[in-house]
Amino acid sequence: EIYGRVFWTTVRVAVLTTAVAVLLGYPIAWAIARSGPLTARVLTIIVVSPLFVNIVIRTFGWRIVLGRNGVINWVLINAGIVSEPLDMLYDQGAVIVGSVHVFLPLMVLPLAAAIGSINPALEEAARTLGASRFEFFRRVVVPLTLPGLAAGATLVFSLTAGSFVLPAILGGERTKMLGTLVEEQMLVVSDWSFGSAIAAVLVGLNLGVAAALNGAVERRVRHYAVPAS
Repeated sequence: EIYGRVFWTTVRVAVLTTAVAVLLGYPIAWAIARSGPLTARVLTIIVVSPLFVNIVIRTFGWRIVLGRNGVINWVLINAGIVSEPLDMLYDQGAVIVGSVHVFLPLMVLPLAAAIGSINPALEEAARTLGASRFEFFRRVVVPLTLPGLAAGATLVFSLTAGSFVLPAILGGERTKMLGTLVEEQMLVVSDWSFGSAIAAVLVGLNLGVAAALNGAVERRVRHYAVPAS
Protein backbone atom coordinates (compact mmCIF):
# COMPACT_ATOMS: atom_id res chain seq x y z
CA GLU A 1 0.00 0.00 0.00
CA ILE A 2 2.76 2.44 0.90
CA TYR A 3 4.48 1.93 -2.45
CA GLY A 4 1.24 2.47 -4.33
CA ARG A 5 0.76 5.72 -2.41
CA VAL A 6 4.29 6.81 -3.30
CA PHE A 7 3.63 6.00 -6.97
CA TRP A 8 0.44 8.06 -7.13
CA THR A 9 2.03 10.90 -5.18
CA THR A 10 4.79 10.96 -7.80
CA VAL A 11 2.27 11.02 -10.64
CA ARG A 12 0.16 13.73 -8.99
CA VAL A 13 3.10 16.01 -8.20
CA ALA A 14 4.61 15.56 -11.68
CA VAL A 15 1.27 16.22 -13.42
CA LEU A 16 0.50 19.33 -11.35
CA THR A 17 4.03 20.66 -11.80
CA THR A 18 3.74 20.18 -15.56
CA ALA A 19 0.33 21.88 -15.63
CA VAL A 20 1.57 24.91 -13.70
CA ALA A 21 4.68 25.07 -15.90
CA VAL A 22 2.45 25.12 -19.01
CA LEU A 23 0.26 27.91 -17.59
CA LEU A 24 3.31 30.02 -16.71
CA GLY A 25 5.36 28.97 -19.70
CA TYR A 26 3.06 30.19 -22.47
CA PRO A 27 2.94 33.89 -21.50
CA ILE A 28 6.67 33.96 -20.72
CA ALA A 29 7.51 32.20 -23.98
CA TRP A 30 5.22 34.57 -25.89
CA ALA A 31 6.95 37.58 -24.33
CA ILE A 32 10.36 36.18 -25.31
CA ALA A 33 9.32 35.32 -28.87
CA ARG A 34 7.43 38.55 -29.60
CA SER A 35 9.62 41.11 -27.81
CA GLY A 36 12.48 43.08 -29.27
CA PRO A 37 16.00 41.56 -29.33
CA LEU A 38 17.17 43.29 -26.13
CA THR A 39 14.03 42.46 -24.15
CA ALA A 40 14.07 38.89 -25.43
CA ARG A 41 17.69 38.45 -24.32
CA VAL A 42 16.98 39.88 -20.87
CA LEU A 43 13.91 37.66 -20.40
CA THR A 44 15.83 34.61 -21.61
CA ILE A 45 18.65 35.31 -19.15
CA ILE A 46 16.13 35.72 -16.32
CA VAL A 47 14.44 32.43 -17.21
CA VAL A 48 17.66 30.47 -17.69
CA SER A 49 19.66 32.00 -14.80
CA PRO A 50 18.30 29.57 -12.14
CA LEU A 51 19.94 26.72 -14.08
CA PHE A 52 23.34 28.19 -13.19
CA VAL A 53 22.70 27.70 -9.46
CA ASN A 54 23.05 24.30 -7.83
CA ILE A 55 19.69 22.62 -7.31
CA VAL A 56 20.42 21.99 -3.62
CA ILE A 57 21.05 25.71 -3.03
CA ARG A 58 17.85 26.64 -4.86
CA THR A 59 15.85 24.11 -2.88
CA PHE A 60 17.19 25.34 0.45
CA GLY A 61 16.30 28.83 -0.71
CA TRP A 62 12.67 27.75 -0.92
CA ARG A 63 12.93 26.42 2.64
CA ILE A 64 13.85 29.95 3.71
CA VAL A 65 10.92 31.39 1.76
CA LEU A 66 8.29 28.82 2.80
CA GLY A 67 9.42 28.04 6.36
CA ARG A 68 7.51 29.06 9.48
CA ASN A 69 10.00 31.89 9.97
CA GLY A 70 10.29 32.50 6.24
CA VAL A 71 9.60 35.49 4.04
CA ILE A 72 5.99 34.61 3.17
CA ASN A 73 4.96 34.06 6.79
CA TRP A 74 6.73 37.27 7.81
CA VAL A 75 4.77 39.24 5.21
CA LEU A 76 1.45 37.60 6.10
CA ILE A 77 1.89 38.16 9.83
CA ASN A 78 3.03 41.78 9.48
CA ALA A 79 0.15 42.49 7.10
CA GLY A 80 -2.29 41.12 9.67
CA ILE A 81 -3.57 38.45 7.30
CA VAL A 82 -2.70 35.59 9.67
CA SER A 83 -1.96 35.53 13.39
CA GLU A 84 0.24 32.43 13.42
CA PRO A 85 2.83 31.13 10.94
CA LEU A 86 1.48 28.77 8.29
CA ASP A 87 2.96 25.33 7.69
CA MET A 88 3.93 25.47 4.02
CA LEU A 89 6.81 22.99 4.07
CA TYR A 90 6.83 19.20 3.95
CA ASP A 91 3.81 18.73 1.70
CA GLN A 92 3.07 18.32 -1.98
CA GLY A 93 2.48 22.03 -2.50
CA ALA A 94 6.03 22.89 -1.45
CA VAL A 95 7.46 20.23 -3.77
CA ILE A 96 5.36 21.55 -6.68
CA VAL A 97 6.49 25.14 -6.07
CA GLY A 98 10.15 24.12 -5.93
CA SER A 99 9.83 21.89 -8.98
CA VAL A 100 8.17 24.61 -11.06
CA HIS A 101 10.97 27.01 -10.19
CA VAL A 102 13.66 24.49 -11.08
CA PHE A 103 12.16 23.04 -14.26
CA LEU A 104 10.21 25.99 -15.72
CA PRO A 105 13.03 26.94 -18.15
CA LEU A 106 12.71 23.52 -19.77
CA MET A 107 9.10 24.38 -20.61
CA VAL A 108 9.67 27.98 -21.65
CA LEU A 109 12.52 27.44 -24.10
CA PRO A 110 10.78 24.86 -26.38
CA LEU A 111 7.59 26.95 -26.34
CA ALA A 112 9.50 30.14 -27.17
CA ALA A 113 11.16 28.40 -30.11
CA ALA A 114 7.79 27.12 -31.35
CA ILE A 115 6.07 30.49 -30.95
CA GLY A 116 8.97 32.25 -32.66
CA SER A 117 8.37 30.12 -35.76
CA ILE A 118 4.75 31.33 -36.08
CA ASN A 119 4.30 34.03 -38.70
CA PRO A 120 3.03 37.23 -36.97
CA ALA A 121 0.84 37.83 -40.03
CA LEU A 122 -1.37 34.95 -38.86
CA GLU A 123 -2.46 36.98 -35.84
CA GLU A 124 -3.30 39.97 -38.01
CA ALA A 125 -5.30 37.74 -40.35
CA ALA A 126 -7.15 36.15 -37.43
CA ARG A 127 -8.01 39.54 -35.92
CA THR A 128 -9.17 40.78 -39.32
CA LEU A 129 -11.53 37.80 -39.53
CA GLY A 130 -12.98 38.67 -36.12
CA ALA A 131 -11.14 36.20 -33.90
CA SER A 132 -10.52 37.24 -30.31
CA ARG A 133 -7.12 36.84 -28.66
CA PHE A 134 -8.32 33.71 -26.89
CA GLU A 135 -9.64 32.20 -30.12
CA PHE A 136 -6.36 33.00 -31.86
CA PHE A 137 -4.46 31.34 -29.03
CA ARG A 138 -6.71 28.27 -28.99
CA ARG A 139 -7.05 27.76 -32.74
CA VAL A 140 -3.67 28.95 -34.01
CA VAL A 141 -1.03 29.16 -31.30
CA VAL A 142 -1.80 25.91 -29.48
CA PRO A 143 -1.94 23.69 -32.62
CA LEU A 144 1.27 25.19 -34.03
CA THR A 145 3.16 24.87 -30.75
CA LEU A 146 2.09 21.32 -29.90
CA PRO A 147 5.54 19.81 -30.65
CA GLY A 148 7.25 22.34 -28.38
CA LEU A 149 4.58 21.82 -25.73
CA ALA A 150 5.04 18.05 -25.86
CA ALA A 151 8.83 18.39 -25.58
CA GLY A 152 8.60 20.73 -22.60
CA ALA A 153 5.92 18.69 -20.86
CA THR A 154 7.92 15.48 -21.30
CA LEU A 155 11.04 17.07 -19.81
CA VAL A 156 9.23 18.66 -16.86
CA PHE A 157 7.20 15.54 -16.04
CA SER A 158 10.16 13.16 -16.29
CA LEU A 159 12.56 15.30 -14.27
CA THR A 160 9.94 16.03 -11.60
CA ALA A 161 8.98 12.37 -11.27
CA GLY A 162 12.62 11.30 -11.00
CA SER A 163 13.73 14.07 -8.65
CA PHE A 164 14.89 13.16 -5.15
CA VAL A 165 16.53 16.37 -3.91
CA LEU A 166 13.34 18.46 -4.04
CA PRO A 167 11.04 15.90 -2.36
CA ALA A 168 13.69 15.10 0.25
CA ILE A 169 14.25 18.73 1.27
CA LEU A 170 10.79 20.27 0.70
CA GLY A 171 8.56 17.21 1.07
CA GLY A 172 10.17 15.42 3.99
CA GLU A 173 8.71 12.16 5.19
CA ARG A 174 5.15 13.18 4.31
CA THR A 175 5.76 13.52 0.57
CA LYS A 176 7.86 10.62 -0.59
CA MET A 177 8.27 10.12 -4.32
CA LEU A 178 9.80 7.36 -6.44
CA GLY A 179 13.11 9.19 -6.76
CA THR A 180 13.55 9.47 -2.99
CA LEU A 181 12.44 5.86 -2.59
CA VAL A 182 15.13 4.68 -5.01
CA GLU A 183 17.76 6.72 -3.17
CA GLU A 184 16.67 5.30 0.20
CA GLN A 185 16.60 1.68 -0.98
CA MET A 186 20.03 1.87 -2.63
CA LEU A 187 22.00 4.16 -0.34
CA VAL A 188 20.30 3.75 3.05
CA VAL A 189 18.84 0.23 3.11
CA SER A 190 21.36 -1.14 0.57
CA ASP A 191 18.60 -3.16 -1.09
CA TRP A 192 19.83 -2.77 -4.66
CA SER A 193 17.39 -5.30 -6.09
CA PHE A 194 14.30 -3.53 -4.81
CA GLY A 195 15.80 -0.13 -5.64
CA SER A 196 16.43 -1.31 -9.19
CA ALA A 197 12.82 -2.51 -9.44
CA ILE A 198 11.53 0.90 -8.33
CA ALA A 199 13.86 2.60 -10.80
CA ALA A 200 12.49 0.36 -13.56
CA VAL A 201 8.95 1.43 -12.62
CA LEU A 202 10.05 5.07 -12.75
CA VAL A 203 11.65 4.60 -16.17
CA GLY A 204 8.52 2.84 -17.42
CA LEU A 205 6.33 5.68 -16.12
CA ASN A 206 8.43 8.31 -17.89
CA LEU A 207 8.57 6.33 -21.13
CA GLY A 208 4.81 5.75 -21.01
CA VAL A 209 4.09 9.45 -20.52
CA ALA A 210 6.52 10.43 -23.27
CA ALA A 211 4.94 7.94 -25.69
CA ALA A 212 1.43 9.09 -24.78
CA LEU A 213 2.30 12.77 -25.28
CA ASN A 214 4.02 12.16 -28.60
CA GLY A 215 1.13 10.02 -29.80
CA ALA A 216 -1.39 12.68 -28.80
CA VAL A 217 0.61 15.38 -30.58
CA GLU A 218 0.86 13.33 -33.76
CA ARG A 219 -2.89 12.73 -33.75
CA ARG A 220 -3.64 16.42 -33.19
CA VAL A 221 -1.18 17.49 -35.88
CA ARG A 222 -2.85 15.16 -38.37
CA HIS A 223 -6.23 16.53 -37.27
CA TYR A 224 -5.19 20.13 -37.90
CA ALA A 225 -3.29 19.37 -41.09
CA VAL A 226 -4.92 20.59 -44.29
CA PRO A 227 -4.76 18.05 -47.12
CA ALA A 228 -2.94 19.26 -50.19
CA SER A 229 -5.26 19.98 -53.10
